[in-house]
Amino acid sequence: MNKNLIAGIILILVIVALVIGGYLLFGNNNNESVNTNNEDITNNTTTAEENNNTNSTEKNTLVVYFSAQGHTKEVSEKIANNLNADIFEITPVDEYTSEDLDWTTDGSRVNREHEDESLRNIELVSTNVPNWENYDTILIGYPIWWGIAAWLVNTFVESNDFTNKTVIPFCTSTSSGLGQSGELLEQQTGSGDWREGHRFSSNPSDSEINDWTDSLLSSN
Repeated sequence: MNKNLIAGIILILVIVALVIGGYLLFGNNNNESVNTNNEDITNNTTTAEENNNTNSTEKNTLVVYFSAQGHTKEVSEKIANNLNADIFEITPVDEYTSEDLDWTTDGSRVNREHEDESLRNIELVSTNVPNWENYDTILIGYPIWWGIAAWLVNTFVESNDFTNKTVIPFCTSTSSGLGQSGELLEQQTGSGDWREGHRFSSNPSDSEINDWTDSLLSSN
């Protein structure tokens, strides 16, 4: 065979090989670009879903409580955790000592305040809850003192506007029931949609707390 013919055939085969190789390389690059774009779309979708989930779990429930001996505090924290709620503690400027709270001792602070209603206007560290207007459900917890809510709660409810808010009282008590404590607080506020409350013992079980918070969630 003529050497020039053989060289020509080899040259043609090399050119064909280069064309095919270039086509395959270009095609792979395009596929990689498409795959990269798809990954970007997937990532953007995930981010949007995460943002939507964040927005859907924004807190609009607040647990407000006063705790004299820590019982209401413990219950309130568990309630807030179950409901994914924010929490605010009612704190007196002049905090109660164990001696102040000893109702069995004549002349103790709580006895004096019980006997003289003019002493019940207790100054609080703060009655202003950050972003108060954003909450649509307020749970208010307190110990029962002589059949009513501990009077520090009066100062808090009288200082806030509960218009367009659902309000649910709860109490902790060794023996007394919720009684009319919720109704009396409602009368003092003059606003809000006050619902039936719940009485817990001083040391309720987690299951009792969970049952109550579950009932609140199911009623919404």
